[in-house]
Amino acid sequence: MNENIVDVSQFSYSYGDLRAVRDISFQVKKGEIFSFLGPNGAGKSTVINSLITLLPLQKGTVTIAGHDLGSEQAKVRQSIGIVFQQITLDKDMTVRETLEFHGSIYQMPGAEKKKRITELLNLVELSEKTNSLVSTLSGGMKRRLEIARGLMTRPKVLFLDEPTIGLDPQTRRKTWEYLRRVNEEGTTIFLTTHYMDEADHLSDRIALIDQGRIVILGTPAQLKQSLGNDIIYLETSENARTTGILMNLAGIKKITGYEGRLLITSEHDGTRLLPEIIREVNGQGIDVCAVNLKKPSMDDVFLHYTGTEMRD
Repeated sequence: MNENIVDVSQFSYSYGDLRAVRDISFQVKKGEIFSFLGPNGAGKSTVINSLITLLPLQKGTVTIAGHDLGSEQAKVRQSIGIVFQQITLDKDMTVRETLEFHGSIYQMPGAEKKKRITELLNLVELSEKTNSLVSTLSGGMKRRLEIARGLMTRPKVLFLDEPTIGLDPQTRRKTWEYLRRVNEEGTTIFLTTHYMDEADHLSDRIALIDQGRIVILGTPAQLKQSLGNDIIYLETSENARTTGILMNLAGIKKITGYEGRLLITSEHDGTRLLPEIIREVNGQGIDVCAVNLKKPSMDDVFLHYTGTEMRD
């Protein structure tokens, strides 16, 4: 039995002459939280909009919940829930009316619809706002209502495009809690984000995407471990010459230059490697201006594999 609920193979998408996504392949396992992490313009929204049938499938093969995206779009739509990047609620409806209307679109029986609304309002902690107008809700409450709406039909996969964009840090973290609850109920979650901490704390697996390509894919721990034991940020009086001197030093995996700094990934204990690095550099008459030793983070992963920091 195939444990993958989303299977994407050799997917590409172009806007005229602009190739936004380039031959990407990946799978999402049943029951996991899977994230596309990347900057704006990386191709995240293009992929998700194709998977939810808003954009046509141009090239590649995709199956979602066992249905072929190219030939079974209606069945794909019946299998998924969607939370868009922008708020798409009717401000003149109440919370309950919003969910009732969505259930009616999908022709849910009355008793089932009523029961589901009660369950979902409890799940996203909006029971006390049942009869409140959407226009009176905070940004975080509106996002929670959209999550509830996306879950009305008990979808097999819930797609969320930048679900916490524009929310304050406290509300973002609260939204993560609701998404974990949804996932624990058995719903597979596929989300796009450009927030490093969101991908790191929420995801079972992450696909790092930049310039239309998947750069690396794995669990948060695997991505950070791929950089090695420790990260050393080094700034010297001559970074270019320093790079040449250190390239063949035992224990160094890679040196990436960025805005006057060198990002050095090490295979060994950085506390032991660092004094050797400084000795080598100073021995060549180069001054060490600044140094920082740390464990790898998702920011370091992105910088290591793309050569840039996350761009808004």
